[in-house]
Amino acid sequence: MLRLLSALLLVALASGSALPFYNPSSRVVNGEEAEAHSWPPQVLLQYQVSGGWSFTCGGSLIDPDWVLTAGHCISSSRKYRVVLGEHDRTVTEGPEQVISVAATFVHPQWNSSCLSCGNDIALLKLSHSAELTPEVQPICPPPRGYILPHGTKCYVIGWGRLSTGGQTANKLQQALLPVVDYAHCSQKDWWGSSVKETMVCAGGGDSSACNGDSGGPLICSGVNCKWEVYGVVSFGSSLGCNTLKKPTVFTRVSAFIDWIIGIIGGYPRCLC
Repeated sequence: MLRLLSALLLVALASGSALPFYNPSSRVVNGEEAEAHSWPPQVLLQYQVSGGWSFTCGGSLIDPDWVLTAGHCISSSRKYRVVLGEHDRTVTEGPEQVISVAATFVHPQWNSSCLSCGNDIALLKLSHSAELTPEVQPICPPPRGYILPHGTKCYVIGWGRLSTGGQTANKLQQALLPVVDYAHCSQKDWWGSSVKETMVCAGGGDSSACNGDSGGPLICSGVNCKWEVYGVVSFGSSLGCNTLKKPTVFTRVSAFIDWIIGIIGGYPRCLC
């Protein structure tokens, strides 16, 4: 078990999650700055600290009242808010909407002491509905159970570290990652038994998610919509964010459609 734990590194920014593999110094690695407001579902998650708010994770708006993020981003002892329509998190640009989180719902089978057990997913109920604008739009999940084909190119997005041990990004970053199917990702020289069929692997080369990108989306061309959110950033390798054969591991959203519907009380009100 200790060997397994040492092989995993939560992609959460340390200040945002009191978990054992917090690296105090981690962005999307080898990506590029996204065009401002080109990803309107992207959410910046903050928690309250003395004197203000601290950036912790990313997320996806999937309904005017609901945000999808990772279970390891959430602590029951903290107060959260989201920033929608954000690009440069160091300045106010105009389209931002800041909304407090009224309630958090972490998957009941998420276990912070078993990082590779899966179920790293959470929903945030907003205190009031987001105003839908060109910069703020909800994204739909994929069909229930849908599996991305090996090699599918998808975008990971976030404000996480620009390199292993580097600084977090001020401006939203994006990187195009190839999906690695379960048959490849579960091979012994890849992630082995640490990856489950309820996860999605993407990357494993030059580009990856990194600390601070946790909870953010893996966005791909959709089955029913132009874009759909297929993954939630979960973990990467302690050897480095963009380690060869250690792709970023995402919670597979299509495996949790029934849970999402059960918490929300219906299918998300998202736009295609």
